[in-house]
Amino acid sequence: MKQPLILADNQDITRTGILSILQEFGLTDSVVEVSSRTELMEKLVRCPGAVVLLDYTLFDFSDSQMMNMKQRYPQSLWILFSEELSKHFLRQVLQSGQLFSVVMKTDAKNDIVQAIIKSLRGEIYLCDTARQILYGEIPSNPAYDKLTSSERLVLHEIAKGKTTKEIAYEQNLSFHTINTHRKNIFRKLEINNVHEATKYALRAGIIDLTEYYI
Repeated sequence: MKQPLILADNQDITRTGILSILQEFGLTDSVVEVSSRTELMEKLVRCPGAVVLLDYTLFDFSDSQMMNMKQRYPQSLWILFSEELSKHFLRQVLQSGQLFSVVMKTDAKNDIVQAIIKSLRGEIYLCDTARQILYGEIPSNPAYDKLTSSERLVLHEIAKGKTTKEIAYEQNLSFHTINTHRKNIFRKLEINNVHEATKYALRAGIIDLTEYYI
């Protein structure tokens, strides 16, 4: 277990708890704490094979930025440690082909310990919640269900990076019609911009990660 462990958790109480667990196993000497995406990148440049223990919910990057960083350092192993990750987002992450372990903050201490130990050994750990998400059915999304079929299509195209003008041209519809769909989507999903729309689409499984990266 010689790999450095990068702790990227901006919640004081859980960061302190993790450090306490690591201290029990004599691993605190190999821990480096970071509080931003820039700091995390700098540490991975120096230690591309590090284990990253990440509270994604409170960290300062989007889904795509996280996936891009993970792809940039394929030797690194990441543990997603959170309590608010949606089932749709976790399904996308777990099916991405990247090496992610998952443990929830509501899990028992032993689950957290096993996730850390296995990751330091180069193995993947999935808690019961993650396994159910990966192999089970995803329930319907109430907010997404409010969208019409046309609005769902427009959201999918927006998430692929297309402009209102491009969508209108490809669908043989007026700019005004697509713009109206766009406004309705933002209102129904309670989002304010394209970035939030894309993040929602990725987490909800509306767009596949492979489509997003093309």
